[in-house]
Amino acid sequence: MKITRRKVLAASAMAGLAAAPFAGAVQAADKRGALNASKPLRIAVIYFVHETVTFLPYDTTLDDFIYEGSPARGEALLGSDPRGAIGGFVKVAREHANIELVGIESPLFPKRGTASGWIDKTTYYHFVDKMVAELKAQGPFDVVYLALHGAMGVRGVERPEAELARRVRQVVGPKACIGGTFDPHGNEDAEFLRHADFAFCVKYYPHYDYYLQGERMARVLIRAARGDYKPATATRKPPIITPSVLQWTGQSPWMDLVQRALVWEAREPDVYVNFYYGFAFMDSAEAGMCFQAITNGNPELANRIAEDMANTAWRLRDELVHGTKVYYMKDAVKLGKEALAKGQTPIVFADHSDRTGAATWLLEQIIAQKMSKTLIGTIADADAIEALRKRGVRPGDPFDMEIGGRLDDSAGKPVRITGTVNTVSGAPQRRGGGAVGSGGSQLWVSVRFGDGNVVIISPYLHQNTDPEAWTDLGINPADFKAFAIKSRVHFRRGYYDSGFAKTILLCEPEQPFVGTVHLEALHYQHLQLDKFYPYGKNLSYP
Repeated sequence: MKITRRKVLAASAMAGLAAAPFAGAVQAADKRGALNASKPLRIAVIYFVHETVTFLPYDTTLDDFIYEGSPARGEALLGSDPRGAIGGFVKVAREHANIELVGIESPLFPKRGTASGWIDKTTYYHFVDKMVAELKAQGPFDVVYLALHGAMGVRGVERPEAELARRVRQVVGPKACIGGTFDPHGNEDAEFLRHADFAFCVKYYPHYDYYLQGERMARVLIRAARGDYKPATATRKPPIITPSVLQWTGQSPWMDLVQRALVWEAREPDVYVNFYYGFAFMDSAEAGMCFQAITNGNPELANRIAEDMANTAWRLRDELVHGTKVYYMKDAVKLGKEALAKGQTPIVFADHSDRTGAATWLLEQIIAQKMSKTLIGTIADADAIEALRKRGVRPGDPFDMEIGGRLDDSAGKPVRITGTVNTVSGAPQRRGGGAVGSGGSQLWVSVRFGDGNVVIISPYLHQNTDPEAWTDLGINPADFKAFAIKSRVHFRRGYYDSGFAKTILLCEPEQPFVGTVHLEALHYQHLQLDKFYPYGKNLSYP
């Protein structure tokens, strides 16, 4: 075909005609965007995070949330967790023009950390009422960001995170945008999103992406407040329940579900997918696995994604439940001794089931089987710490004392340790997102005993996530061949992902106590275990 100058000019003219309205549309969109971006926004930030272990023998009260630095408000709250969800949210929000952030008075993580039982109703409403009053006093607000967990249990209050969102909505009105970030161990359903616009859940376990989810929440809330995002959501709950220790996303099939969520987010613009693993140690009717999809004004797509995620989990249910090996304490220490003899060190004994921090079952076996060069961190014993404080304990002092046990049956009996005080210090600093309660105001004491062993006594449960954290106590991790810690999956951050540990043994007592993998042994009052796989018969989904 011969191309003439006339045809080229005609083609150019047609291209110009086609481009003209498109260019106008782009200019109009840019103008609208600029107008929207110039709209000032006032954003309230609230923090109320609690993972409730309802089988513990004590309640979480006002005193657990009140310590030096907590509650926090204003800049103190906004800067309270720079590596967490609030840190990511504040960083991105302040990258936008015309944004005012207001930190509403909030309690920080409780002193006991994850060793916390039911929150009493008075304590819950004490904080919620103060939050609501401050929202009213400092309002109006265009946006409210809620940093939450999802497995908070309050006596006499169903779905306390959703109840908080409902109370907030009453104050800020229907036009304000509300969003919350959640832990993947949340026991969530569709209720929170009846009152809020967005929910973003951390995807990984260990929880690497809290900061990322905070960043994402800031962007989408600002977009929604300026008219650029209209959320359409869908929720699905396949009847699957699992204990936390099985939920490591560094192995299949858990990593496969995370990857599937990420693929959906990559395939479809403006899509967000939540994967709540569920938290079996909170006795609530809404416990169990949950998936949510959030789209920009496309409910059909949201439903399709949520259904796909739930159907995939149901197909993988057997692997989800039976893919992780857990040993009894005696067997784990025996295997540890064999690994020690073969030079397969460092060894990690991870007591995943201890929810009080005071359990001595693993310590007993380490002593009985004469393990050497083992760091036991930690045994929680607030009474022992207080007695040592009053005594004016110092490094080098002789030590002969019973520690641990006593709190309840799951903690076992106290164990007598005879040795020498090794270090006296405050709590280790937060590393990689591992919360340590009220931090350096605590007294921690380590004691050297046996053949190069050291036991660390702390006032509350501590989940160590990084061997380097022990250096904050004046302890060199290189001095030990084995580490006996209280952790489910969090420890893999510093012990597995770094290549540090050569042998990892997950363990629990033979008796099925609070944090057991044998959920059928727990006395649920609200959750009907036979409605969930693997405990019910003839279950189907959908």
